[in-house]
Amino acid sequence: MTPHLLQTLDLTSLQALVVQWGLPKFRAQQIRSWIVENRAQSFEDMANLPKPLRSQLAEKAQLWSTEIARHTTAADGTEKLLLQLHDGGRIECVLLRDGDRRTICISTQVGCAMGCVFCASGLDGVERNLTVGEIIEQMLRLQRLLPVGERLSHIVVMGMGEPLANVDRLLSALDFASSEEGLGISHRRITISTVGLPPAIRKLADRDSRYHLAVSLHAPDDQLRNQIVPTNKNIGIHAILEAADHYFEISGRRLTFEYVLLAELNDQPEHAHRLAKLLRGRPALLNIIPYNPVAGLPYRTPSKEAQHAFRAILEGAGLTVKFRQKKGDKINAACGQLRRNTPENLVQISG
Repeated sequence: MTPHLLQTLDLTSLQALVVQWGLPKFRAQQIRSWIVENRAQSFEDMANLPKPLRSQLAEKAQLWSTEIARHTTAADGTEKLLLQLHDGGRIECVLLRDGDRRTICISTQVGCAMGCVFCASGLDGVERNLTVGEIIEQMLRLQRLLPVGERLSHIVVMGMGEPLANVDRLLSALDFASSEEGLGISHRRITISTVGLPPAIRKLADRDSRYHLAVSLHAPDDQLRNQIVPTNKNIGIHAILEAADHYFEISGRRLTFEYVLLAELNDQPEHAHRLAKLLRGRPALLNIIPYNPVAGLPYRTPSKEAQHAFRAILEGAGLTVKFRQKKGDKINAACGQLRRNTPENLVQISG
């Protein structure tokens, strides 16, 4: 019999399970507290449970379905985990420290099918969607990196994979993240990033998900975006913007548009002018991300001069612009880099 993965269960389900096992219902709250608040690594850590009960739980249930294959830390406090899944796949998740903020970036798929040309996540395509438990485990493992007393404050779903290609499982995991029985993180502090899948964006709106939505544009027109984001050929920027506008109308959450700045590809003044025209009038934040280079790919970070010129044009057009500070570049913190940073994969990239 497959052991029950306890962190995927809400309190009601966990109570039903412990009663089924012949245990008092209050044990469910104790177990839940150890998993979420006290950050137990194993059942043996659950000190207020009788030792025979801890042994019983170890036989019937499990806390983790993943193993930490690699853990890297940068001087700026960024920490990245490479997690080994039960079927051999690997995913990445990141903890970022910025002042009082403790933000995590989590993955939703093994690999990615979107094919963005600059991204390490999709170099091998997509293997499968993550389960609800595998998404939650990233949150709990990253939380364990914090000292007791510190809490996670923000979540960005911007790791490996296209979140809206796994939207139902993602939303179940985010229910845990935003629940008071879970991590208690406000909806307004959770951001879902997507390259733009209009039906799924509309589904988010119709379910009144209330999370922030970040749409990755990377180009101001379809001609260039088709080169950078191949799936755009079947969608088109204007269909994406219409779905995003619908999400704003329903949710009231200000939109964010992401734009990875690639040297001499989408960072020229004419691109900035066209982008300003495309987004003018929308109550949105434009998040510009200077490219974090990936070994084996030909794309480069734009010069500081090019970045300043790009920003000046956008701000001159009245857009609200933020340039994301690079964090964790010394530990391959960009999506998919750590997973591929093994001897066998480095050969595949360079060869």
